[in-house]
Order: sequence, then structure tokens, then C-alpha cells
Amino acid sequence: MLLTQGSYKPTPMTYAVAGNTSKTPSSYAANGPPRAQVLLQTSEGAPPLSKLSQDQDECYVEPYSPQPIEKQAFPPYDPEMAMLYRYRQQQSVNLGSWFVHEDWMTPSLLKCASGKKLSELDIASGWGSKKFARSLLEHHWDTFITKSDFKYLASIGINTVRLPVGYWNLGPAFCKDTPFAEVAEVYENCWPRIKRAVIEAGECGLGVLVDLHGAVGSQNGQPHSGISDGASDMFAKPEFTDMTIAVLEYLMSDFADVSNVVGIQLLNEPKNVPELPNVYTRMIAAMRNVSTPAANSASFPLYIHDGFDLERFDAFGSNRTDFIVQDHHSYFVFTPSDQNEPASQHTSDVKGPIFKSFADASSKERRNLVIDEWSCALTPESIAHEADKDQARRDFGKGQMDMYSATAAGWSFWSYFKEDCENDLGWCFKAAVGKSLPETFFPYENTPKDPRRVKEITSSIANMTAPSASEILKSQATNDPATDASIDKNAHTRRFVLLQEGALRRQDRFDAVHRRHQSGDEQFTPAQQSTVKGYTDGFNAAKKFASGSQIGKLGFIGQFVADNMPKDLQAGTEQNYRDGFGQGLMEGQQRVEVALDKTR
Repeated sequence: MLLTQGSYKPTPMTYAVAGNTSKTPSSYAANGPPRAQVLLQTSEGAPPLSKLSQDQDECYVEPYSPQPIEKQAFPPYDPEMAMLYRYRQQQSVNLGSWFVHEDWMTPSLLKCASGKKLSELDIASGWGSKKFARSLLEHHWDTFITKSDFKYLASIGINTVRLPVGYWNLGPAFCKDTPFAEVAEVYENCWPRIKRAVIEAGECGLGVLVDLHGAVGSQNGQPHSGISDGASDMFAKPEFTDMTIAVLEYLMSDFADVSNVVGIQLLNEPKNVPELPNVYTRMIAAMRNVSTPAANSASFPLYIHDGFDLERFDAFGSNRTDFIVQDHHSYFVFTPSDQNEPASQHTSDVKGPIFKSFADASSKERRNLVIDEWSCALTPESIAHEADKDQARRDFGKGQMDMYSATAAGWSFWSYFKEDCENDLGWCFKAAVGKSLPETFFPYENTPKDPRRVKEITSSIANMTAPSASEILKSQATNDPATDASIDKNAHTRRFVLLQEGALRRQDRFDAVHRRHQSGDEQFTPAQQSTVKGYTDGFNAAKKFASGSQIGKLGFIGQFVADNMPKDLQAGTEQNYRDGFGQGLMEGQQRVEVALDKTR
């Protein structure tokens, strides 16, 4: 099926969003931004920066003098912890409009912006002075999302956040000779806040994907890249490409040694220009050459957005062996065909042809695929003829989530919070939980929310033992070859796509607990030895990812196998190892399910 999801994400406020309780597509579209007596909303309802009396200038911003930002030292790098964060299956949300603004998400901050009142630059250039704009933004950074939000997300099974940043957020030195040069001082204290966000997310067990949402000169000409003049100069001006690469090198030097940083995204939704693969190749090479004290920069995960061209960039990823992750964004409201298609048909498409297209792409690139922007948004036309509109929305949201979990190593909902959140079940995650979306998002359905129960269960999981060598080989010999797709050299995780399809149909649970036993007289061929080693490593991986502080699953399966392939395997038996790993991982995960079922 041809994906017709657009070449970038337009401003959603121009489309109706199924799930709003108001009768209009968007309360902002119909009524304009909130009135000036409250300049911004926060996820916790924190006190606004300014309340205005009738005789005050509506663009007056009360001075804001926060204390110096603490929490600037990252915890020591822990390679074992970093491995769990970076390879696990991701259930994620975007932290949109926190450090990179979109007018439809935080319209109150655009009320007294300059120019077209669309972008970050318009905010920094408006509000009467740079001093006022800085006060406004610093207050927003300190209140819009806080550590309590991270605690909440972790409590419902979210284990990762995608953090959009712009080059201007790094501070005045990175604004020189850019469109943000004249307002550089507004961002003098921004980078310490971003570091604090990463640290506090880690304290709550959340991984962070640092996403360069706004590149120097703009990678797509869209307001969500920081500008509102429509110019896309990052590709056209070599100096802007070089400056963007310098930004990425800085991000690499700052974050590669941070255990809970799961990766860096090079560009968000770039134009799919002919030179994009070459630009990515340059960026990746520069970042891989950054020297980091603790972590190995050569194996650090780097994420690339595919410019809405799934096939072009699954080929790019499949031709590389390093940890490169393709990000594809999936929306169903931005093309004429999507706008008119019934919600139930969207859900059918998600479970059918779209599932297949994502599964095919994933299998080509070792399952190094994420769907890091999606939503529950539907147009009025899509929802109008559904008999049970609420159920149609829930089916659409759950159907997407299940499909992305089955075919990809992670997903990230756009977005966690926005103004008028409670009236927007299509775009606002915090409002959609338990309505358009499930109540929890743990990778294993029966995971308890009580941390004490989790600790008890993970202790039990950590004590699981793999079957003996002879049991492993007997199990391998009785597998049905018709359903046993291997992790072959060119499609390391095709097996797991099939296994995850089965998970959607609720495979029969593994109900026999193997006992480990030894038989020193048994002799195995090199191929059998590799099979047994692979199975045992796969089983232990299932156990390891489920027995940490959070009960998780291995997500980047093919990359994990490639990066951890034993060096002492006999040449020619690598595929036996891959096949064994797949079987061991599957059966280990089934054992985890059995352990969780006992807690119900």
C-alpha cells in the first residue's frame, strides 16, 4: 500500500481532531488563542507568569528571576545500564513545544510574538523586548513539564521520551551568524535546563532521545524548525550544513556518555532532497569521530528521519552495520484520501497493508525502525459515520500502538502535553490515556504498577534458568519450519516480525518450566554448539531486559545480536547462532509472561 502521509507534518490545528469535546475542530482554530489574562498553561497548572489587569499592556511580562539551575552533573556512565536503555523496546512520548514551539500547541506564547506569530524565532523576537521574551520562555521551560510528569509517565509504562531541541537551545555561541543571532541572549540559560531534563528523566527510569528538531537554516522550511519565513537553507547553504554538523558533534560530546540517553536524532522531518543520504553520511561520520571518555561513539545509536520515504531509507539503513535507526512518522489526517476515509477503515489499513509495509522495512534493517511521531487524530469526516465514535477512536489508537510495537523497536506519541489538553484526545497524550489510548503501556500486559510488586517479580525473573543443551536441540528439531523464519544475514529480525505478529494474536503461553541438567558425555557439532549458545544468550537477554528496575523487552533485536555475536563461533555457524537466539528470546519472553500471570 502506498503511504500517503505527506512530506512533512502541517499545522494540525487546520484539521479537525476526533476526540475534542468541543463541537469545533479545535478550540484555538475557532476562538483564537486563550485570552491574555493567563500567558501559558502548564501540565500541573502551575501559577502563570503574569495576570493582567485591564489597564496593563496585554503583552506585559512580569520579570522572572529563577534560581541558578542545579543538576548539571550527569551520573557516571554505566555501560550495563546504557545497554538496557538503548536496546530495549521503546514506549515513548514526545515533549513537543517545551523547547521548540509550535503555534497550535502553545498559542499563548505566540500572542505577542513578532512577524507571522508562528515560530520560535517569532517568540524570541517579540513580546516588546528580548528581556521579556527571555522571562516568558524561562518560566515556560521551568513549568510546562517537570519531574512529576516523568514520574507519572514511568508509572504507566512509558520508558522513553523524545526531546525536541533546536540549535538555538544550545546557547548564544551556536546562534552566531544564524537567524537567531539577534536574539541569542534569550537562550543564555536554556542548555542547563535541557541537561536538567535529561538528568531528571533518568532519575525516573526514562531514556531520552535527543532530537535536533531545528537545524541551522532549517531542514524543511516549516515553523516547527524554528523559523516562519519558509526558507529551507540547511541544504542550500554549505555553511549552514557545516554549522548543523557542529551542533551534532556537540550533542555527541555531551550525551554519548550519559547512560539514559538512548540516541541522538540528526534531523526531524527533513525535505527528502536528492542529497539527503549524502548529508546523513557526512553527519554520521563526523559524530562517530567524536572522542568520548567512557562510551564508544562508534556504537552509539544515531536516528535518522526518512523524509517520509520509508523505502528509500530502509535501503540506507540496511546497507550499514552500525547502530543507525530509521524514524518514520505516521499520521492519518494530512492528505485528502486520509481526511475522507472512515476511522474503521484506517484501523483496517493499519492492521493490514500498512502493517506489511512497516514489517517489510523493519526486516530489511535488523528491526532498526521506530515510529517516533503518531497520534490518535482523525478528521470529522473519518469519524462522522461510525456508529460508536468513542470505540472507533479507541480501536484506531490501540490498533496503531499494537502495530508499531509489533513491527518496530519503538514508538513515540505526539505529544505529551499542550494547551487545552483536556479537550484534545487526538493530539494530547495526557488527556488520551484511558480514553483514546489504553491506561498503561508496559511491554508485558500484566506488569503491576506497584514498584514493590515489580521488585518481587523481577527477582523471580532473574532466577529463571535456560534449558539444557539437549533440551534446546530437541526443541529446535521439532520446530515447524513453515513458521520458523530465521534471522538471516540480510534480514536479521524477520523472525521477530513474525513472532510479534503472533503476539497480536496472543500466542499460547509457554507452560512448561525447563530444568537445567548437565550431560558431560554429549558431543555436539559446531553448528549445534552455536545453536545452543545463541538460544542461551537469547533466553538470558529476555531475562535481563525484564529483570531490571523496569520490566522491559529487547527491542533492537538484530542490532543487539550483531553487536554481541561471540567472537569464538566457528566460521559458517553464525546463522545457527542467530536462529538459536531468536528461539531463546521468544521462549524466555514467554517465561516472563508466565511469571507475570502468576501475579494476577
